[in-house]
Amino acid sequence: MHDGPRDTVLLGIDTGGTYTDAVLYSERAGLVAKAKALTTRHDLAEGIAAAADAVLARTQPARVGLVSMSTTLATNAVVEGQGGRVGLVMIGFAEADLERDGLRTALGQDPLLLLQGGHDVHGNETPLDLTPLGPWIDAVAPTVTAIAVCGYFAVRNPAHEMAVCDLIRARTGLPVTASHELSAKLGGPRRALTTLLNSRLISLIERLIAATASFLEKRGIEAPLMVVRGDGALISASLARMRPIETILSGPAASLVGARHLTGLDDAIISDIGGTTTDIALLTNGRPRLDPEGAMVGGWRTMVEAVAMRTYGLGGDSEVALEDGTLEPRLRLGPRRLIPLSLAETLFPGFVKPELERQLRRAQGGRLDGRFAYLTGLPERFAAGLSENEEKLFRRFSATPQPLDRVIGSNIEFAILQRLVSRGLAQISGFTPSDAAHVTGLQATWDPEAARLGAELFARRRDGRGRPLAGSAGAISESVLRCLTRRSAEAILETAFAEDDTGFSPANPLVQRALDGTRSVVDLSLSLDRPVIGLGASARLHYAGLERFLSSECVLPDNLDVANAIGAIAGQVQVTVHVDVTQPREGLFRVSAGAETRDFREEGEALAFAEEQGRMLATARAAEAGAETAEVTTTRTLRTADIDGQRLFLEATVTAVAAGRPRIAA
Repeated sequence: MHDGPRDTVLLGIDTGGTYTDAVLYSERAGLVAKAKALTTRHDLAEGIAAAADAVLARTQPARVGLVSMSTTLATNAVVEGQGGRVGLVMIGFAEADLERDGLRTALGQDPLLLLQGGHDVHGNETPLDLTPLGPWIDAVAPTVTAIAVCGYFAVRNPAHEMAVCDLIRARTGLPVTASHELSAKLGGPRRALTTLLNSRLISLIERLIAATASFLEKRGIEAPLMVVRGDGALISASLARMRPIETILSGPAASLVGARHLTGLDDAIISDIGGTTTDIALLTNGRPRLDPEGAMVGGWRTMVEAVAMRTYGLGGDSEVALEDGTLEPRLRLGPRRLIPLSLAETLFPGFVKPELERQLRRAQGGRLDGRFAYLTGLPERFAAGLSENEEKLFRRFSATPQPLDRVIGSNIEFAILQRLVSRGLAQISGFTPSDAAHVTGLQATWDPEAARLGAELFARRRDGRGRPLAGSAGAISESVLRCLTRRSAEAILETAFAEDDTGFSPANPLVQRALDGTRSVVDLSLSLDRPVIGLGASARLHYAGLERFLSSECVLPDNLDVANAIGAIAGQVQVTVHVDVTQPREGLFRVSAGAETRDFREEGEALAFAEEQGRMLATARAAEAGAETAEVTTTRTLRTADIDGQRLFLEATVTAVAAGRPRIAA
């Protein structure tokens, strides 16, 4: 069925680690069409075009009034430790501040500059010394893809951040992110961490948005392009380019909106399984809860406002490995994503199966059997800053899969390969649950013979007692699929336990007995107070046995495979602005609103100005984010003390929220 002649349609796109989904939606007719295509990481435009063209065949491009996209690429990159090499400038901080909030670990070997300067809690400055900045920029700029800047108490006075950013932009063409643009919260090291991660993601999200915009231009579609933020709200593509960190949990947030649309359920646990990650969140009274501490992704606690969701490195393309140090074999899934062997052979016919057969002919298996690597095809500039050893190994690989047992000669070289993967320069292929599904006949998307050969190689690996893991490719594949369903149940329980704050965890022996289904004098079982909604292309496969572990209903709705793309077109623009009022000394009230700071003698005047500025900033930012019109609401939070019967003003925050639907082209 084609949409009506006067009907404006909405195009939703979701780009995941494995698949890119597209849906065409009409307010009158509902879902008009849906399609899937492989995500093509070397050129994202190919996957986007393949999926979107399939649904656009059902309408005229001129009828598209809005294009909205969600993505898990940013989430996956953070979980897998991927992203470009970036520089970090910290103003007014000490070396010891790097030890807080995991900042030093996140920084790794990327370049750092500590400058004198910064402000106090009231916005009063310590003089800024820019002398070291110029030489540092000249030395670092050729080796990084972006620069992050964080100043001490920059949320109270961003002047030093702005001065540093201006100088960097004047001397380089690199993207620069200032921390005050991302968060108004106090906590310098965590704000620096958020800014650092944002800078790492800029090139990734830029490629995604550029690929989508190029596709739309070629098809003559002039509709606004929006991106789902981590809290489920929409922002313009231009804003997402500058603040890609806000798109972490974009795909999962869209899935919550899509889940409610598909099922009509107001209370549920939503588990969205993809190729790389599983994202789990609770829906209560029809609304997801926002995480007051900021999004937690890949072990990093950021300052990004996002749905309260737990992200696990568990998916259909998770690496299958063995836990170390155990006599009895215990499978480990994830957190790293591999290209399934069945997919690699489909993409590169004749490059994978002959090598797997060669490895199987050997009497003894090798530790790198069944593993391949190839370059992603990113432009040469993304390889800037490689060490001599990294450069050497990088040059050994090509754009087609090569078996690691012929390329990697030591554990050190394997560690170097992992660093190339983390930079997004290379991909590793190996045995995954998706391959196991091909072996058992539950999936038939890619090459089943490559999957079987990979399973045979993995099955003959030895456990801690020197015995083969399994007697056949089918046996090990069934074990892998059972393991994935079991780990999914444990992840759902961990999310539920955390919500209840019971102190329980899936590792608790009683919980494990219940999951095992052990029968004894005391029978134990687990159930949830609400159903589980399973989403994702492989949810029907991996969640079919979930009820056995949880004794709770598992709802697998129609169109569960494109829930994210549906959610992407159902959201609205929402922007929140915080304006702080402090009292540096008695009788002086200081308002910090964005880049503006103003002092008042009266508390009431200061609060009125703060509310006025909050409304103005929220309205302007909502328009920048793509809202056609926006309604603004404000709230005041006052912090006072009572000393000997006298009221003492401490500080106040005015919060302005602007919300509205995005502009839809006529």
